[in-house]
Amino acid sequence: MAFDLKRVLKVMLFASGSPLSVKDIHTAITRFHEQATNLPLGDTPVPEAAEAQPEGVPVVPVESGEVIAPEPMEDDEMYRDVPALITTAQIREAMETIALELQAAASEVLLVEGSTGWRLVTHPRYARWVRLLRNEPPPVRLSPSALETLAVIAYRQPVTRAEIEQIRGVSADAGLTKLLERDLVYVVGRADLPGRPLQYGTTDAFLEFVGIKSLDELPASDVLSPRQIDTWLQAANQPSTTGDAAMGLDETEETQLSLEQAGAKPETTTAL
Repeated sequence: MAFDLKRVLKVMLFASGSPLSVKDIHTAITRFHEQATNLPLGDTPVPEAAEAQPEGVPVVPVESGEVIAPEPMEDDEMYRDVPALITTAQIREAMETIALELQAAASEVLLVEGSTGWRLVTHPRYARWVRLLRNEPPPVRLSPSALETLAVIAYRQPVTRAEIEQIRGVSADAGLTKLLERDLVYVVGRADLPGRPLQYGTTDAFLEFVGIKSLDELPASDVLSPRQIDTWLQAANQPSTTGDAAMGLDETEETQLSLEQAGAKPETTTAL
């Protein structure tokens, strides 16, 4: 059987305890060729101690010298045909094929791509069984206040607490604390402002939370765009005065009567 990239990726996904990235796959391919150069694959002779063992019984190391059972060599052709270079496009195409096959088969697991690579995840229909197995509580939903705060941070970052509160018009303490506890936001640094306030940004966990690979995939928002937010902040910090035009007064007259003058009765004169 010739080398099958899709089958190899399935095995890597199953065995990986963390998201599988393109770099991880390239590293595995490089290690394979390094080991193949040092120890060429071929018909490896089976040690006598291994031949004496009944079929299905593992070989136990002995004191005189460790006896390691050789890897099965039925698929030598697959190992011999491993290409020296596998492009990122080939890996991505194979991953997309695996994901589509799992969806078409209505599988209990799905293949998703996150900010750090691909991983197999449980279908949401079976999430409750996983929680029961691990004895975990149901997930806690974010409050509307926390979601609004998270949206401002995602589109504005890095952003200070004062800017969040100016945009939302209310205190951001509760929502910001909840987001920090759930590792959705973190302290990026300090702003170059009086008092050096802390600035906040989103984490990789936020990308997984919303199901995107990078911040560039966030939906376009005219309301939360940096330019619109800057306009709001400038308006809040420099309130404009209300002129005569905004009050509906006539700006063409040189002088305006005061309320007292307008309410006073004109003096009457009597002719002699």
